[in-house]
Formats: sequence, structure tokens, C-alpha cells
Amino acid sequence: MRDPYEVLGVDRKAGAGDIKSAYRRLAKKLHPDANKNDPKAATRFAEINAAYEILGEEDKRKAFDRGEIDAEGKPRFHGFGGGGPRPGGGPGGGFGPDAHFESFNFGPEGFTRSTRRGARGGSFGGFEDILKEAFGGMGGGRGGRGGTGSTFEPEDFGIGADVHAALTVTLPEAARGVTERLRLPTGKDVDVKIPAGITNGQQIRLKGQGMAGQAGAGDVLITVSITPHAVFALEGADVRLDLPVTLYEAALGAKVRVPTLDKPVEITIPPWTSSGRTFRLKGKGFPAKTGRGDLLATVRIVLPENSDAELEALMKKWRGEKPYDPRKDM
Repeated sequence: MRDPYEVLGVDRKAGAGDIKSAYRRLAKKLHPDANKNDPKAATRFAEINAAYEILGEEDKRKAFDRGEIDAEGKPRFHGFGGGGPRPGGGPGGGFGPDAHFESFNFGPEGFTRSTRRGARGGSFGGFEDILKEAFGGMGGGRGGRGGTGSTFEPEDFGIGADVHAALTVTLPEAARGVTERLRLPTGKDVDVKIPAGITNGQQIRLKGQGMAGQAGAGDVLITVSITPHAVFALEGADVRLDLPVTLYEAALGAKVRVPTLDKPVEITIPPWTSSGRTFRLKGKGFPAKTGRGDLLATVRIVLPENSDAELEALMKKWRGEKPYDPRKDM
């Protein structure tokens, strides 16, 4: 993970108020509910939560500044030499009798913090309070929804054990299914199996692959985005494309190759086919619960790139001898 000061965009000498304001501003800007079309919003939101977990608490911030913990809040081991501080006994950090291992819980009392020894602290006043304030006091706990707008779950604040990530695939990959290697915001690499027929914005849940917690590991929630394709356009389960044909293919008829999400197929263009005519290829579209859609290929007549004197002469002769008006019914 990046330096938490860099993530929140604050100076290392910034006061607690400045850090809180920076986090509040970024949380409001980057929350996934406010950036549903941005596949990277969830990753950035998780990153600022992790940064504020370090800098928003005085003891952790001091420990980070002294080099006792890293940007993920994990202890840095400096060795146990004879002249150095014993583990957990002071600035050197470690796991001695004075070490405090914090955990966070969510229940009827709100967010609470406790240590390994069971000493219970006050209600957690960081992520929850700031986000409620930033979004107008919206959101309750898991048990209900208060106010209007979005409701923020514990995992949204980075307090829980769930991890949010984003993944982008191409339209053909979404159609046939694919396995992608993904690095999570935690730094862990996982193999993600994308099922055939996944839709844009759909989430994949990896059970037990998230952050460890008191009740066990949480889940990984991956939001999948489908990149726009240069040729195909998705309409429900149907796939549309423009099929370029030459003037002579349209006039005389021809067999032409048509790309699909799988492999190209050959279709017959009947003689005297006008531009705009659509051919339907059954079962060559996108997979869906109700069955695979169709491919809709619309003919577009394309003239040669360079002008041709013979063709121009023929068209002038045709215009003079056999004029017609394709717009007479408009």
C-alpha cells in the first residue's frame, strides 16, 4: 500500500483536523455509491479507508511515523538484539505484554473497539462519524436504513472484514467466461473466475478471501466492468454490428464473412441489397438466463476510398437515364 500521507494528500505535519477533513472530502468523492460507473472507485475508497485507519488514530500515526508499523498497520520487525528494546516493550514495537491488539466490532452500540486483553474502549468515532457527516447523516447499521439515500454498511467504512476490488474484461471474455489474476487492495493475488454471460457492473463474491476478523475471514467483493467494443454493441442479450459491403456486393449479391463473439461465420448478401438492411443470426449473441441472444448485422454500403473516373461516369449516365428518388415517401 502507498504511504497514507500520500493517499490522503496531506503533509506529514498536518494536524488531526486537516487529516479528518481530507478523509471526509475523499470519502464523499470516491464512495462507490457515488461512482457506480467507475470500476476503480471501490479500490480507491478502500485505500483511503486504510490510510485513515493509520493517520486518524494518534497512537497508530505515531507508531507509523516512528517506523514501528508499515502502511498496512503491520508491525515492522527490527530484530531482537541484546542491546535493543525487547518485543512490545517500547518504541521498538513487537508483541510483549504491553502490546495492544485492536479489533473492531459492530453491534447495537455501534462501532466499538477492544484490545486482546478485553479492555473495551469507547465507540469508534472515525469512519462512521465522518461518513455519516459527509453524506448528511445517512445510514444506520446492518439492521435498518435511516434517512434517505445510500446506507453504509460496516464493510463500506473499511471496518469490517470485506474487501472491495474492481476488474475489467472485454465483451468476448464476458460472453465466454474467463479466469483473471487480480491483485487485491490488501496486496494479495487471487484467481477470479468470470462466468460466461456476466453483465456490466455485476459483483462476484469470493467467500473467505477477505480480511481476517474475530468471526473469521470476510469476503472479497469484485465489481466487474465490460469495456466498450470497437465492433460490437450490446443490446440486452442481442449484439449489433455494422457490416460494411462494397457497392458491387450490394448490387450483385455475395457471400461475406461476419465476425461474432466466438468465430466468424459466412452469410449470403442477396442481390440488390440496400444499405440499412439487417440480417439476424440466431444464437450468435450474448448468453443470458433466458438463452443466448442473436447477432444483428446491419448492411452499410461503402464506396472505394479513392475516386474512380469510370465509376463516376457510370453514375452520371445512370442519373441521366434511370433517375429514382429513395426519399419520395419522407
